[in-house]
Amino acid sequence: MDHQSNRGLQQFKNFVGIKFQLYNSLFTSLPFHRIEKTGILLSLLLTNCEDGYKKKQSPSEIIEEFFLKQTTYTNEEDKLDLLFRFVQYAERQVVLFDALEDASFREINDVNGIGSLKHLESEIVQNKKEAALEQKLKNFSIRLVLTAHPTQFYPGSVLGIINDLSKALNENNAGLINMYLQQLGKTPFFKKQKPTPYDEAISLLWYLENVFYNASGRIMSFLRNQFPHAVSATNPVINMGFWPGGDRDGNPNVTAETTERVAEALRGGIIKCYYLEVRRLKRRLTFQGVDTILSDLEKQLYNNIFIPGQRTDLKSEDILTALNRIREILIYQHNSLFLHLVESLISKVYVFGLHFASLDVRQESSVHGTVLDAIAEKGQGLPANYAGMSDDEKMSALVSASASADPNLFEAGLIRDAIESIYAIAKIQQYNGTVGCNRYIISQCNSALNVLEVFGLFMVGGWKKEDLTIDIVPLFETVEDLQQAGGIMTTLYENDVYGSHLKKRNNKQTIMLGFSDGTKDGGYLMANWSIYKAKEELTRISAEHGIDVVFFDGRGGPPARGGGKTHKFYASMGKNISNKEIQLTIQGQTVSSNFGTIDSAQFNIEQLLNAGISNELFSNKPVTLQPEEEQLLTELADESYASYVDLKNHPDFLNYLSHVSPLKFYAETNIGSRPAKRSGSARLSLRDLRAIPFVGAWSQLKQNVTGYYGVGSAMQSLDKQGKFAQIKELYSNSLFFKTLIDNCEMAMKKCYFPLTEYLSEHPKYGEIWNKIYSEYELTLRYLFKLSGKNELMADYPVEQLSVQMRERIVLPLTTIQQFAITRVREIEEQMSNNPLKATYEKLVMRCSFGIINAGRNSA
Repeated sequence: MDHQSNRGLQQFKNFVGIKFQLYNSLFTSLPFHRIEKTGILLSLLLTNCEDGYKKKQSPSEIIEEFFLKQTTYTNEEDKLDLLFRFVQYAERQVVLFDALEDASFREINDVNGIGSLKHLESEIVQNKKEAALEQKLKNFSIRLVLTAHPTQFYPGSVLGIINDLSKALNENNAGLINMYLQQLGKTPFFKKQKPTPYDEAISLLWYLENVFYNASGRIMSFLRNQFPHAVSATNPVINMGFWPGGDRDGNPNVTAETTERVAEALRGGIIKCYYLEVRRLKRRLTFQGVDTILSDLEKQLYNNIFIPGQRTDLKSEDILTALNRIREILIYQHNSLFLHLVESLISKVYVFGLHFASLDVRQESSVHGTVLDAIAEKGQGLPANYAGMSDDEKMSALVSASASADPNLFEAGLIRDAIESIYAIAKIQQYNGTVGCNRYIISQCNSALNVLEVFGLFMVGGWKKEDLTIDIVPLFETVEDLQQAGGIMTTLYENDVYGSHLKKRNNKQTIMLGFSDGTKDGGYLMANWSIYKAKEELTRISAEHGIDVVFFDGRGGPPARGGGKTHKFYASMGKNISNKEIQLTIQGQTVSSNFGTIDSAQFNIEQLLNAGISNELFSNKPVTLQPEEEQLLTELADESYASYVDLKNHPDFLNYLSHVSPLKFYAETNIGSRPAKRSGSARLSLRDLRAIPFVGAWSQLKQNVTGYYGVGSAMQSLDKQGKFAQIKELYSNSLFFKTLIDNCEMAMKKCYFPLTEYLSEHPKYGEIWNKIYSEYELTLRYLFKLSGKNELMADYPVEQLSVQMRERIVLPLTTIQQFAITRVREIEEQMSNNPLKATYEKLVMRCSFGIINAGRNSA
């Protein structure tokens, strides 16, 4: 263990481990309804769980024995009542742990160490790379796109408490901590109603206003101060993106009206941030000549947010003009006093404009075909026989279309909304600036026609070819789609009309690649390898056509959905993979766990910036992997894919997931505005199932199949061919492969098979349980053989201890959840009318909250 890891681990034990034990005891006096000793009983249950699993007891046996030995309860309803109290209590323990980790972030992490901008600065100066940095920053940027996927269970009120609790913990203010813990005890965690897409947007806007605004400001001020010539006015370096209110794929609750409301909320949010900062500036800049300019600016900002009907055509250029005039006066008349405060605000205006974050619109590909057929039928700019045309004929018709289709000719619903959303984008660009809404993403894109359908939709929606300020972004997700991506893009690049559209967009094409459905489809190794190969091919094809390709990675929280040590993947790329920009989604929990405080957000944004910049400035790798390394990875991916598909094709695979995991209760959790399945059919099918519930269900089972399944089998197969030494060499030499394995270890560290071992002899599910467990054990053996270590995550001791402590907090919850799932299954099998069935189902769902929140990146 290196010195920094050792120091970090010690700090973690002091600032998180010990303090957690200390403040956890305060919880015992929390005002929990009806039962005073919840905390003491819960700690007894935890001991019972740990002892019970060692004795190979099932969750049901552990819970029944607990009630028998530790309580006097005999009534089933009273028992359930206590279990709900335990859930409530454990949820708040997780919040305390989160707040402690947030509060001690700077003590545990080396915020100026490797991967930081401070470290990058010293490397640039030492190696005299200032000119190279200036060149790189002309067009390099990172884009963090916040998405409201339903993996964030904390309501806004609880997020606020975590924030305040962290501050109080930092100051060791015992009185305040006690008050906040009491507030936490009385604040509901459960959402009675499903949030609307607008609600989701508002809860993410909190992070933009309170975290990203300040963190980005700090980073840009640092870059401007240290390298004044490197940061250009035309490239903001940090871009924020936003999906709630724009992402309508599978979410009928998002309408054109929602999109406009969210865009207005984003504009209002950033103007409010500027207004508050201008107010603070006024207290310092009390000098003649400056005060009047500031007062005028304050009034303009105020009118735009607080006075109804007063929204003006205020532009970010107007704000910058006023601030630059103040800057000049300070330099030439006031000895640059407080200049840094003005420059900090100028930096933020360059980053956030009046849009705060670019609102992406996303829709599933098949919808556009339906909409265009209906438009043609009404004679709104497309030939009447459009529906019967071949794909090539349709593409010709679409690129030559021109009309302003009238949405009112169509009934309210999908078709009218699709047309209205095209008009809404134009309106948003008018108020929020062009970057306010300038990307249209097509999910499940599997042909060039799918892209041109969206182009055609804009053409019949009142837009003109020469004024189309929109990037059309295909999203390739399944293993098959990724393999076809190269051919699709070649067709588009060679289409004259689309080619000339790209010229107007600076010869830049953004392509989104989805990690989630790829993993659901092909397993962990194959999904990651397919995306790598697709990027390699798309980089080559785009370069051949004179196009700069930008990859937008649809990453989730867990390794199984592209999460984990993300910045290391970007740092590992050679010149054969385009890295003009780093773009990725920040989903659900990852927002709060990696970007929940200004310190953690700044640290993680700097890691990404450093990865992209140092990769170009200091890496001489022409390719990420050598041909023989690629060949080895292809063989590993193929073997792993075969193993995963064999599991997926097991006749009981979906039944197992349905009846053993909390999958079927996902839709009831009221945490996202989107349904858990794409279609409304009653029967569960893998194709319809969304990746988030799929991965999340495995995670709550503590089996995390999607994060490692097939890795052990693949290594064993190549070992039998005498190739293990080559795998070991690849692990030592390739950061890309090592990061894949590190993430795999994280997924495995969060597994706990004793929880479900009672299924090993189950007549229906025993076979599949044993199959999964054998693969886990095999993978574990091979990972230890590969790394030379004898424990998972040994290279990351702080995270390793954090995972262990979190998993221990939720062990009673996973036990209670399995107990409740078993009871539901028994009631269904007996076909009895047990009135408590609904209560058990609710208990399963309530356990999900704490388990997923504790996992931090579990779905």
